[in-house]
Amino acid sequence: MADEVLLVEKKTGYHVLTLNRPDKLNAFNDDLHIALRAALNDVAADEDCRAVMITGAGRGFCAGQDLGERDFSQSDETPDLGATIEAYYNPLVRQIRALEVPVICAVNGVAAGAGANIALACDIVLAAKSARFIQAFAKIGLVPDSGGTWILPQLIGQARAKALALTATPVFAEQAEQWGMIWKAIDDDQLMAEAHKMMEDFAIAPTISLGLAKYAIHAAATNTYNEQLDLERDLQREAGSSSDYIEGVTAFLEKRKPKYTGKKDT
Repeated sequence: MADEVLLVEKKTGYHVLTLNRPDKLNAFNDDLHIALRAALNDVAADEDCRAVMITGAGRGFCAGQDLGERDFSQSDETPDLGATIEAYYNPLVRQIRALEVPVICAVNGVAAGAGANIALACDIVLAAKSARFIQAFAKIGLVPDSGGTWILPQLIGQARAKALALTATPVFAEQAEQWGMIWKAIDDDQLMAEAHKMMEDFAIAPTISLGLAKYAIHAAATNTYNEQLDLERDLQREAGSSSDYIEGVTAFLEKRKPKYTGKKDT
């Protein structure tokens, strides 16, 4: 277990993926990228998986790229960081956003650089109150990546996004919640309990409609108002034809809890 860069725990109805390089604050190397993407592929292929949680081992969530692999004293060649982004980071955040189930990030400690932006790519971010989000790129002469320059203005506006990108000022979890950067800041000792409770709720939710809602909200960033109205019409037609919709209405009328399958009808 200690040698595995990613821990995968399959619970009833959901998977928990734990970045497991705690001695490096769970910074990414190639092995961690490959393992996380494979685990997310498994989530997408598992019909019984209705949500996924991403968290970190130890005292941090993720410090971004492992700079130990960028040690210039060990090589005379300048790395092509664009190739690294194209091969690893861009496919990862695209994969996270494309999943048709809720993706919850439980940020247990510092989330810096790409680690912060990978967290923000998830659908719901819960963070320990001691956690910090840092656009650390400016400290080493780089530009925010992994979708940071897109998601930050969307969440907190250009003024704050530019200030964070240019100064690398840490944002603690409670401030991030107040700004709308994340969903909720939670007492450190309650973080995982609340995250698992949310996952258990998603494991019995109408998964198809949640996936369609995610898709619609993502599309709204580039759609016109009229285009979004048309998209809502089309997605509602799809959701309304599902057995989960029938079950939800029937359960409401019968004054009982619904029993959703979360699966597409065949």
